[in-house]
Amino acid sequence: MKTPQFRRRFQEWFQSRLARKDSITLTQRNVYILPTGPGFMLGVTLLVLLVASINYQLNLGYLLTFLLTGSAVVGMHVCHGTLRGLTMSLIAPDAQFAGASVQIGINLVSTRRTIRHGIGLAVFGSGHWSWSDVPAQGSCRVQIAFHADKRGLNPLPTLTAETRFPLGTFRVWTVWRPAAQVLIYPTPEPHPPPLPHGEPRAEGATSPLHHSTGEYDGVRAYRRGDPLKTVVWKKAAKSNELVSRDTQQLQHLELWLDLAHTGLGAAPGATGDASRLEQQLSRLCAWVLLAEKLGLQYGLRLVGVEVRPGSGEVHQRNCLQALALA
Repeated sequence: MKTPQFRRRFQEWFQSRLARKDSITLTQRNVYILPTGPGFMLGVTLLVLLVASINYQLNLGYLLTFLLTGSAVVGMHVCHGTLRGLTMSLIAPDAQFAGASVQIGINLVSTRRTIRHGIGLAVFGSGHWSWSDVPAQGSCRVQIAFHADKRGLNPLPTLTAETRFPLGTFRVWTVWRPAAQVLIYPTPEPHPPPLPHGEPRAEGATSPLHHSTGEYDGVRAYRRGDPLKTVVWKKAAKSNELVSRDTQQLQHLELWLDLAHTGLGAAPGATGDASRLEQQLSRLCAWVLLAEKLGLQYGLRLVGVEVRPGSGEVHQRNCLQALALA
């Protein structure tokens, strides 16, 4: 039990000494090399061959021993040179929902006139490698993934690159701490309740209508003569039924997704219940996606944050960002 704990603490101390940067060029200062298991076995074998050759005065034994030793030394130089001089640049990942797989893109650029073979990249300590060859005086892109479970703005995990080319007797690796961060949205509630009722506008006097179909009251069945611009095409594509926005009702009602009216208790602030807050944000996230799918105008109210009613991809992204940072 003590060894894993010591190893973890050593890794944390080592990573804390690395500067965060989104592009790194590998040099002798940040590339490390050690023999692998087969490399140690080769060393023991060469030692046995050398002792036997000395003991029995075997000239062919000397030849074999020095030939294998020279091959191992050349392999060590080639292995170290495979990473040395390589430039790795990060492609910032897109925002994702909590629990989803976050894809990280990395550009590998080589100015060398020969191909760099067998380069693997992974999240440090994950053991899940993505392997690639970098063409001569060219570049390639490698995708690696990790799971982010914590909502909010999260730093990218520490990455590592390694190679064992050409003989597998030496392992050459580097450790890289990206400076970029990734925004993680709350996990949408799998089966949320129907959208809340619309609220009367400040200048309107109409009360919100109750519904029993699970749809927001601003949507109704299509009627002959309805303008095409009022048809909710996203819902039509999903259900093969034409529905229109009720413009008469929309003049008086606004759809607000309010943290205090999710049906999961009072807004956190007085109670400080973190679990309840995550449940509320999860429900609001599901409502934002549902309202956007239905093509509705909707607003968002959080503690100290208000996003005015709107629709579209940019509006949805602004609402999800507000939920992630709440």
